[in-house]
Amino acid sequence: MPWSEADEHGNLRSRQWFCGVWSWSALRLSSLIFATLALIPTGAHLFEMANKLKLDQVTYLAAQRSYDGWNLFGIAILGALLSTFALAIASYRQAKEYFFSGLAFVCLAATQVIFWAFTLPMNQATNNRTTLPVNWEELRRQWEFSHAASAVLNFLALVLLFLAVLSKADRADV
Repeated sequence: MPWSEADEHGNLRSRQWFCGVWSWSALRLSSLIFATLALIPTGAHLFEMANKLKLDQVTYLAAQRSYDGWNLFGIAILGALLSTFALAIASYRQAKEYFFSGLAFVCLAATQVIFWAFTLPMNQATNNRTTLPVNWEELRRQWEFSHAASAVLNFLALVLLFLAVLSKADRADV
């Protein structure tokens, strides 16, 4: 593509327009990718929850060790929060995309409220899932249901981001 060219009406289109389209596409794509990656750990927790709630103390503690290293998903969660916030801010002039991406950001932010208020205290009470205190069954329910709530919110955020991206198809502009 040359640095500038005329469209069918004689208006100049420049590389700047192309870069603007690419930037929008990259922002939308990164939001979708990061939101999808953020759904993976909470989705896994949701689908295994019914079976884990049936486990005895020793088996449950052993199963919990499979989450060692999952804190690296924090990178995807941060990426989802930042890219979705940036998409919402950047799309403030496009009502549908702004609305959907803004709601997606609220859902992703709500997962963080759940984590810090309900999941992290359980991790601390169990020394990051290495010991179980006397009230371990109560803590297990708190931990499992906090992840289930986050999974629902992460899924909703992903759906809202798809709606935001698809709302772009309703417009002729970028």
